[in-house]
Amino acid sequence: MECPHLSSSVCIAPDSAKFPNGSPSSWCCSVCRSNKSPWVCLTCSSVHCGRYVNGHAKKHYEDAQIPLTNHKKSEKQDKAQHTVCMDCSSYSTYCYRCDDFVVNDTKLGLVQKVREHLQNLENSAFTADRHKKRKLLENSSLNSKLLKVNGSTTTICATGLRNLGNTCFMNAILQSLSNIEQFCCYFKELPAVELRNGKTAGRRTYHTRSQGDNNVSLVEEFRKTLCALWQGSQTAFSPESLFYVVWKIMPNFRNGASTVVTAIFGGILQNEVNCLICGTESRKFDPFLDLSLDIPSQFRSKRSKNQENGPVCSLRDCLRSFTDLEELDETELYMCHKCKKKQKSTKKFWIQKLPKVLCLHLKRFHWTAYLRNKVDTYVEFPLRGLDMKCYLLEPENSGPENCLYDLAAVVVHHGSGVGSGHYTAYATHEGRWFHFNDSTVTLTDEETVVKAKAYILFYVERQAKAGSDKL
Repeated sequence: MECPHLSSSVCIAPDSAKFPNGSPSSWCCSVCRSNKSPWVCLTCSSVHCGRYVNGHAKKHYEDAQIPLTNHKKSEKQDKAQHTVCMDCSSYSTYCYRCDDFVVNDTKLGLVQKVREHLQNLENSAFTADRHKKRKLLENSSLNSKLLKVNGSTTTICATGLRNLGNTCFMNAILQSLSNIEQFCCYFKELPAVELRNGKTAGRRTYHTRSQGDNNVSLVEEFRKTLCALWQGSQTAFSPESLFYVVWKIMPNFRNGASTVVTAIFGGILQNEVNCLICGTESRKFDPFLDLSLDIPSQFRSKRSKNQENGPVCSLRDCLRSFTDLEELDETELYMCHKCKKKQKSTKKFWIQKLPKVLCLHLKRFHWTAYLRNKVDTYVEFPLRGLDMKCYLLEPENSGPENCLYDLAAVVVHHGSGVGSGHYTAYATHEGRWFHFNDSTVTLTDEETVVKAKAYILFYVERQAKAGSDKL
């Protein structure tokens, strides 16, 4: 959003501000000394922790808004409100009065100057610390960037994504997509886009208003993000340019013409509705990019983590619930064209065409009469050999391999609330599983993945191979 408070709140310049030493991403809160999620005030350059740590950055702003007892605020106090701060890791700017992230700048470009100064400090600290990090890398354990393969040590080039402020869900989805070869290779192979003003596609187009919307491309920013994730040139990549373009919602994508998405994730459902009074059957075909699956009610009761107090819900149970014949309730009466009025009816879904990449969304947030709860039930899912043939409308027309899917990525929601919590992703790359937690990437194993309480599952169609066996 464009913030109207920058001129009264951004009062520091890099040449005059007193910043701490070292890497901005590791600066410590001046109150609790935590180095997690540091934010710098653009009024006074003081550093405090973010709201998901101890919230001292927000408290710094709130304390500045308390009026003096029995006195009017001075003119200086009105102009310096400590309202705007910058994330020292992603360099995103946030206004507490607007309660949103900021994309514009002051007339003098002070926000961008501070941002560039912090980036220079970060680069300097990175260069000075490179040798130390390299030694740590060489001695790291399994959960680092090194892995023992056949007795030799290889470097893993996985890159995390910095959190821009409640963007963990976007990061988890991006990491999942980056490990789906059919999808990401399409974008990686696209040529870099030259911007109209002569700047190369490698330059950021996120921060200045003067460049305008015509100088940014959603496809190009998405391509750059995917390319950066496995180059290994940095431990974490900041997707703020992509975030900005998505925020703007590029008009040329509103007409549904980004065809690579439908070509890879697109399937077709057949929806059958039967009138229970006259027996009239109605059929229609609905395209889908994902299937939203209910967790059957009999599995929603609270039970222990080891699931010993009841049957374990499986992904097959959720798919069966989605495709089983069901009678519509009184609020969903079907308008029968033969009876000429709404009648009781049954509904059933068939999959008429399976996609190349099957995206399954488990409905973990459930509405009750008064509030929305999270369904925390563990759902068992296969890593390999998910057979979708029994859900097809015409299974005889599909080969055995075309109905088998192998897991590529899992998105997990951590926490109990709907409007809170955190998202991470597990994804497989070249036969190895990784856990993506914003800027942190760690190696993991299959046993850990299958224990995750999945929120979104990405399954890739298995390619037919000579002599391959069905799992």
